[in-house]
Amino acid sequence: MALIKELDTGTPIRVSGTTVTLTIDGERITVPAGTSVMAAASLKGTKIPKLCATDALEAFGSCRMCLVEIEGRRGTPASCTTPAEDNMVVKTQTDRLAKLRRGVMELYISDHPLNCLTCSANGDCELQDTAGQVGLREVRYGYNGENHTHAPTDSSNPYFTFESSKCIVCSRCVRACEEVQGTFALTIQGRGFDSKVSPGGMDFFSSECVSCGACVQACPTATLNEKSVIAMGHPEHSEVTTCAYCGVGCSFKAEMQGDKVVRMVPFKDGKANEGHSCVKGRFAYGYATHKDRITKPMIRAKITDPWQEVTWAEAIAHAASEFKRIQAQYGRDSIGGITSSRCTNEETYLVQKLVRAGFGNNNVDTCARVCHSPTGYGLKVTVGTSAGTQDFASVDHADVILVIGANPTDGHPVFASRMKKRIRAGARLIVADPRKIDLVKSPHIRADYHLPLKPGSNVALINAFGHVVVTEGLVNETYVRERCDLDAFEGWARFIADERHAPEAVEAITGVPAADLRAAARLYATGGNSAIFYGLGVTEHSQGSTMVMGMANLAMATGNIGRAGVGVNPLRGQNNVQGSCDMGSFPHELPGYRHVSDDATRHMFESLWGVTLQNAPGLRINNMLDEAVDGSFKGLYIQGEDIAQSDPDTQHVTAGLRAMECIVIQDIFLNETAKYAHVFLPGSSFLEKDGTFTNAERRISRVRKVMAPLGGLADWEGTMALSNALGYPMDYSHPGQIMDEIAKLTPTFSGVSYGKLEELGSIQWPCNEAAPDGTPMMHVERFVSGKGKFMMTEFTATEERTGPRFPLILTTGRILSQYNVGAQTRRTANSSWHEEDVLEIHPFDAENRGINEGDLVALVSRSGDTSLKARISERMQPGVVYTTFHHAKTGANVITTDYSDWATNCPEYKVTAVQVRKTNRPSDWQAKFYEEDISLTRMAAKLEAAE
Repeated sequence: MALIKELDTGTPIRVSGTTVTLTIDGERITVPAGTSVMAAASLKGTKIPKLCATDALEAFGSCRMCLVEIEGRRGTPASCTTPAEDNMVVKTQTDRLAKLRRGVMELYISDHPLNCLTCSANGDCELQDTAGQVGLREVRYGYNGENHTHAPTDSSNPYFTFESSKCIVCSRCVRACEEVQGTFALTIQGRGFDSKVSPGGMDFFSSECVSCGACVQACPTATLNEKSVIAMGHPEHSEVTTCAYCGVGCSFKAEMQGDKVVRMVPFKDGKANEGHSCVKGRFAYGYATHKDRITKPMIRAKITDPWQEVTWAEAIAHAASEFKRIQAQYGRDSIGGITSSRCTNEETYLVQKLVRAGFGNNNVDTCARVCHSPTGYGLKVTVGTSAGTQDFASVDHADVILVIGANPTDGHPVFASRMKKRIRAGARLIVADPRKIDLVKSPHIRADYHLPLKPGSNVALINAFGHVVVTEGLVNETYVRERCDLDAFEGWARFIADERHAPEAVEAITGVPAADLRAAARLYATGGNSAIFYGLGVTEHSQGSTMVMGMANLAMATGNIGRAGVGVNPLRGQNNVQGSCDMGSFPHELPGYRHVSDDATRHMFESLWGVTLQNAPGLRINNMLDEAVDGSFKGLYIQGEDIAQSDPDTQHVTAGLRAMECIVIQDIFLNETAKYAHVFLPGSSFLEKDGTFTNAERRISRVRKVMAPLGGLADWEGTMALSNALGYPMDYSHPGQIMDEIAKLTPTFSGVSYGKLEELGSIQWPCNEAAPDGTPMMHVERFVSGKGKFMMTEFTATEERTGPRFPLILTTGRILSQYNVGAQTRRTANSSWHEEDVLEIHPFDAENRGINEGDLVALVSRSGDTSLKARISERMQPGVVYTTFHHAKTGANVITTDYSDWATNCPEYKVTAVQVRKTNRPSDWQAKFYEEDISLTRMAAKLEAAE
């Protein structure tokens, strides 16, 4: 396939209900009102020369290259800043314009290095192209005057260089940082001839730059250029695919040389990201070809034995033989499977099908349950669908934004940029978070209210919001009468109006001043379109499901579901959390969230799959581990998941894994769980397979293979081989066939096909006869369940309590540069920004313990202990400490407990009672980890030497 070239209209095409018709170079064209002359010309195929203009940014009008003549007007206005008007007559090519453009271009070239043949942007340089377009043949001013051609190059960023000698000060990078990213890290320093782009007077790496790549994308010369392009040269073909990091689901062009990725470029037509990106999706793809990749199947009899490389056929035969032996010895329910939120919909579907049809039980679970299962439960019982209500674009219409238990700038940065743009345009912001996250206060953004609630008090907080709404007469009565179950509402209203839910009554529980809570609740209820965005700080609690129901109650009571700018919106952590849930990865649900006990649904699957299915739920991950310790659960197939690092109470997890007789891991690296595995099947990265991901807004997008699987098979092919070896036949030649089967069996996917995805680009489910092109916004005229149902949300304090031994509360989260357990990002230059996890602690708590910045501290809980460096931070509130979990050596989940959500068993990662003290050594668990790590390194070296 050729390199995909996207049209750049120079300025954005406006969305307008009215149009204007003008004449450009003798041809009539009709465009939306507000569209510039430049963009109108571009739409009809006329390319007006430009340097400072690009359609990702608003018009700037500084380069003076895009001059045109307009009948009846004096001078030569810039086409980028001139709106098209009815009956306007424009000329883009005249002798006068040609002379003016060449004169301007001479000035640019007289102060620009002329090493085009050796320049990294040769062939991909707008300055070079424009010089040719205007017919520049000489520079009358010469090249010997004062210039900037020997200005320094900044190579501090690990992914791109800033070659200032080639900068034409068009300001595109500065404007991209402001308008697209919203970081404001770049500025123009000096005036006139001394003007220059600067990252705040320091190098790029030390600056506030977040390495999203917007500046690189916007640069028209080689000034900002990817180091991969400098090293490899230009790509020669490309393919559009979907990022495999967070739940935003950005579309990218993988630009290639043969089977090598040169760069990942955000795709302008990507509906989730609209041409924007973050440091992970844009640059951190190198893990896919990292030297740590395991590309040969391996087996071993005991976990203390060295791995032995074998063929795929031998590995599959061994795994199937062991699973058959275990079931014959211990019973049908003695094995199970775990799906991954990082794998495709099709791969996830096949794993749960293998478990149900091939293993003959419902012992299937997913990492999605340990993060967002309360979302599915809470939204299903209130509004009828286990998914968010809006698309990302809806935030553009929000007047009030409530962010609770989420840190979008770190966890979902592309969406955060869109949110920040709306806030800069006037939307009001409420942040409920134990920490002062970036959204509380950062350049050009400041929350109206920061509610620094104590971890574990979410439900008390949301109930207080509801209390204010009900007792102060702020209920949208018309909406409630028309859209909701009145009996349920009246019961909830009586419950929530009780004084025990008043802001003053819960102040001691939440730690939030009653006056601030009241004011924030009033703002949410009366501020216009109010939207809730939430993350794992909501779901990963013992009352996660209760909290989701509480947010849905609040949104329904104020009429904030069913139109643009409102809604209850989960920000999913991993790329396919939504999809893994949709595909039936829970032990009690078949694809489409239908319970296994429903006879009609089960019979439909039985008819197509040709087997009899169990009608009782199987085991969740924690149940599998419990039964493994007890001796009755013996075998596990895990695709693309690392429960030994990501699941809570690590020592219990590893005890369960150690007790099993056959664990089959399918992954791209030897992860922590692989230490306990008996069969290792090489996994495939997102670059090595076809399929689909479903993002946080229910958007199904294509994943396209750009290179052959390094391990020989894509993940879905490995699952299929294992199923066939077990005696349950699967025969698919392409993931498109798997999606066709999903569509037959899943009502919300019934209209989805690869053909339709090619046609539309992406589809938001439900996609069926009623919505053949998908559903961007849910619950518009009615709730999926008919009437919205208010649920009782009694606050119950977590069983995890602080006390004299453990006086602090530990909560956890993510950081921008790293992703989840770090298996991918730690194998990229992203570790330049985050080499290790640290413990954030408030100065008061640090001083009381004699802790200084950078000290090694012991973090101790009832479950275990670990050691890490301290970072003293005003972001924290006294009594609360915080760490990330991206580095396996940290062992953050050695500390967390086995408490979980009452409805879904989602672990309570966010509330752990701890003590912190200075130490001078790693914990015992870490010492053992380092010893095992050295052993694995030696083993990998032996395997590499054998090759």
